Amino acid sequence: MPQTLEPSRTKIAQTQDGANTEQQSSLVTDVLFEPLLSDFRIIFERDPAARNWLEVLFCYPGFHALCLHRLAHWLHRHRVAFIPRLISHVGRFLTGIEIHPGAEIGKGVFIDHGMGVVIGETAIVGDYTLIYQGVTLGGTGKETGKRHPTLGKNVVVGAGAKVLGNIHIGDRVRVGAGSVVLRNVPADCTVVGIPGRNISRKQSANLSPLEHNKLPDVEATVIRSLLERIEQLEQQLQTLKEGSRRVADKRK
Repeated sequence: MPQTLEPSRTKIAQTQDGANTEQQSSLVTDVLFEPLLSDFRIIFERDPAARNWLEVLFCYPGFHALCLHRLAHWLHRHRVAFIPRLISHVGRFLTGIEIHPGAEIGKGVFIDHGMGVVIGETAIVGDYTLIYQGVTLGGTGKETGKRHPTLGKNVVVGAGAKVLGNIHIGDRVRVGAGSVVLRNVPADCTVVGIPGRNISRKQSANLSPLEHNKLPDVEATVIRSLLERIEQLEQQLQTLKEGSRRVADKRK
């Protein structure tokens, strides 16, 4: 009996079932297990208020927002219409954190408190980034394509900071609270002020991401140097006055 070259319906069904199983496995492993496990663990490392896993699981809106976003992002990548945006909207309503389904967020990201955080469609957030409340990773206009910032690994973005436009923030950068960053920032720098200014210096290996009190104060440094200069000029002026007085006394 001649053999047919067409695969049997049973084999086709088995192949489809295998593809569906592999796709579901990819969803569980790549989207819902490994990244979320890293997100869960990093909370205990970076938040001294995290006492037990029940609190983190049920009372941390940043973790909830990331859970919903990872599902929405997976659906967005697979070109599912409407549902990803609906999940993002529900997450915004429940947590106060708005993350577009198109944003790419690495593993071990911690959104502390999180109220008012906005992350745009083309934003990229590197692994183990720490984001505080009120942070915006947004655009600067109506341009198309890549219009939101890219954050490297181990970046710290302080409360209320705004990082705007298609710019790159290097690894281990610290953005001070309330800063507005509009330009690229090299790795291992600190950015403070409006607009953000780079303090090009290496970060201490022992410096904790939570130690915002050790960020440099540019204005205070400038004011201190000006006061020191004024004091030196006053001393020189006093010396000149005393010299002039002596010369006048000798002439008399």
